[in-house]
Amino acid sequence: MTTIPRDQWYVAAYGREIGHDLFSRTVCGESILFWRTEAGEVTAMSDRCVHRRFPLSQAPSRLVGDAVVCGYHGFTYGADGACVAVPGQTRVPRTARLRSYPVVEQDSFVWVWIGDPARADATRIPRAPWLDSPDYATVSGMEPLAARFGLLVDNLMDLSHETYLHGGYIGTPEVAGTPITTEVDDAAGIVYVSRHMDDAECPPFYANSTGLTGRIARWQDIEYAPPCLYKLHSRIAPVGSLPNPDGTDPDAFHVEVVYAITPETENRTHDFWAVARDFALDDTSVSDFIAEQNRTVVLQDVAALDVLERVIATEPAGYQELSINIDTGGLAARRMLTAMLQEPATAAAR
Repeated sequence: MTTIPRDQWYVAAYGREIGHDLFSRTVCGESILFWRTEAGEVTAMSDRCVHRRFPLSQAPSRLVGDAVVCGYHGFTYGADGACVAVPGQTRVPRTARLRSYPVVEQDSFVWVWIGDPARADATRIPRAPWLDSPDYATVSGMEPLAARFGLLVDNLMDLSHETYLHGGYIGTPEVAGTPITTEVDDAAGIVYVSRHMDDAECPPFYANSTGLTGRIARWQDIEYAPPCLYKLHSRIAPVGSLPNPDGTDPDAFHVEVVYAITPETENRTHDFWAVARDFALDDTSVSDFIAEQNRTVVLQDVAALDVLERVIATEPAGYQELSINIDTGGLAARRMLTAMLQEPATAAAR
């Protein structure tokens, strides 16, 4: 039984990864070929020639203008996926067409629709506007995860693990010791989890990037839009400072942490991460520090979740899993993901 919701938008790549050359990535078990046309638009289609299924991303396949030529037998496809030439004959078979995927480039991400193209609605793509805003400086990357995507969702929805897994980087005792609040907006399809630490130790990640020392106010406000986009709105400020009634917050440093959680297969995940900040915008040393530190944190999660995937894969059926108060956000996310899995069946029954 699949654990991957279909008829959904997923992040396939950063826009910077795709140029006027052939690029392939597996998303939700489907091998997809991407390239930019000469006009700069991203196109997405099946990475398998219809003739003998040779991967079109594999050399000696190549682009000629805006057409891709299969390196095995020369079948040639336009940017819409339609075959325009075949070897040894002038007639192109009517069914010689690659599956084309709806694709949208937005907020530095390339989103691809997995499922029924007729249901693709670009207005449903969640936003992360900080990632390409001139008012923020952003670092980003992607790490492969040898684990199911639901384990990464669980990990990110419960940040108490920072105290133990990420000590010396972003973890302090207050993260695990502070209660959370959880809200679920079923109509919008968003889970909110908040943890406000009004008097907390300043971890090295923030001490070295903001210059704050001693005790701080540290707020973590999670906004998760299943299945793909996770946002952590972080506020770091001197103890006792609060935002102004009009919403301005001049005494605080703001960091927007974004994860795009994209299943590669049932048991592998593309872990896209980005960190945007509203301070030290032109300081490359701060950018380098945050990039190195955050990648280290991400790799600590990857190592732990890779182990957890192997454990879960071999445990007996019915093994008990205990949940507590800090898991309310993660459990709400699980319920939403389960409902998404049932959507196609529900729609068919109408």
